[in-house]
Amino acid sequence: MALNIKRPNGTEDVIPKNINKWQTVEKVARDTAEKFGFKEIRIPTFENTNLFLRSVGETTDVVQKEMYTVIAKETKFTLRPEGTAGTIRAMLENGLLNDAMPQRVFYILSCFRHERPQKGRLREFHQFGLEMAGSSMPSADAEIISLAKNILDNLGIKNIELNINSIGCPECRAEYHKALKEYFGEKKDELCDTCLSRLEKNPMRILDCKSEICSEIAKDAPVILDYLCDECREHFEKLQGYLKNLSIDFKINPKIVRGLDYYTKTVFEFVSTDIGSQGTVCGGGRYDGLIEQLGSKAVPALGFAMGLERLIMVMENQGCEFMQKEPCNLYIAPMDEPALNKAMSLAKSLREYGHWIEYDVVGRSLKAQMKYADKINASFTLVLGTNELEANRAKIKNMKTGEQFELPLDDEKFADKFDALYLDNMLGNIDQFIIKNS
Repeated sequence: MALNIKRPNGTEDVIPKNINKWQTVEKVARDTAEKFGFKEIRIPTFENTNLFLRSVGETTDVVQKEMYTVIAKETKFTLRPEGTAGTIRAMLENGLLNDAMPQRVFYILSCFRHERPQKGRLREFHQFGLEMAGSSMPSADAEIISLAKNILDNLGIKNIELNINSIGCPECRAEYHKALKEYFGEKKDELCDTCLSRLEKNPMRILDCKSEICSEIAKDAPVILDYLCDECREHFEKLQGYLKNLSIDFKINPKIVRGLDYYTKTVFEFVSTDIGSQGTVCGGGRYDGLIEQLGSKAVPALGFAMGLERLIMVMENQGCEFMQKEPCNLYIAPMDEPALNKAMSLAKSLREYGHWIEYDVVGRSLKAQMKYADKINASFTLVLGTNELEANRAKIKNMKTGEQFELPLDDEKFADKFDALYLDNMLGNIDQFIIKNS
């Protein structure tokens, strides 16, 4: 009986024919971030569980319901549910915050949350994210929002709305919590069990509840903008001014609180209407207290994360272009063993020039080899047999135009002339190319 093993629920395979979509998003995000002065960082897939308890927040859905945690020799480890906590831990542990400020890092990584899988929401998902540490200025907030928009624009994504909010600092948020407790306290008989537990510990989490009943109740709840202290209000107003100066359209959405406890002041989301209810493709904000919370001196910080799966879904729905890799540059079809040895030698020389070269390694007939060359969309083909080896010359064929060109089979000469021919073909001037006899 065949063993029937399938991928775990809530995960996806990225097969070769789709990898160009991922590479497009990753390259655009990476290149854009580097233009803003960000450098790549790589962190472990799992961290000590306490890191997420202290940073993400014990009352969040992530900690209460969604983390993948294991115990190894009495030590608790958790697969990262998001990228910020581990990145800040790495910046602290490796002394990055002792260098010139602000520190700017970005990452591309997988995250893990035990959620009910649905369109745009997986148990293993991937993010591009970045963190900036060392600036409390609202101009820094505008900078990272501008960076996020640049990535979306460079990907060709349209119809994306920027929503912004301020959730204040601990001081003004304390007054807001009082107002929320009073409001939701009058309706606690209608709240879900999870929100009942949040009511005393962190009532702002109720605003983020996915329950339809709690969401309906939350519609008329007090808004944080009415409780901001002077400093937080000034910060938020300056941010709006900077965004206008950058010609970045935005909508103030007082219901945005984000799902993690470490946020302060600015929070924002870029939202698409093209992928249904899971329309947030980028979310972020400021977390000025997180670094101090993890045991260091206070350093202001902020950042964002983009879901790669969701970005790709939006791009597919909108018909955005993805990078296409060049096809196989040359397929060599050897007719016998001596020709196979020559094919290997030619391939070695051509690959040193950076070309994608293939030759038969399964013993196909010539007809089958030509079918395979068609399947891999080879730009040129070369048939090698006894006649070609004896003459030390062979003809390569342009598979699109049918034109043929004779080349010497000396490895270095062949590689040099094919490289020039191929480049000329890519420029569309193949009809003007003249092969010089050696």
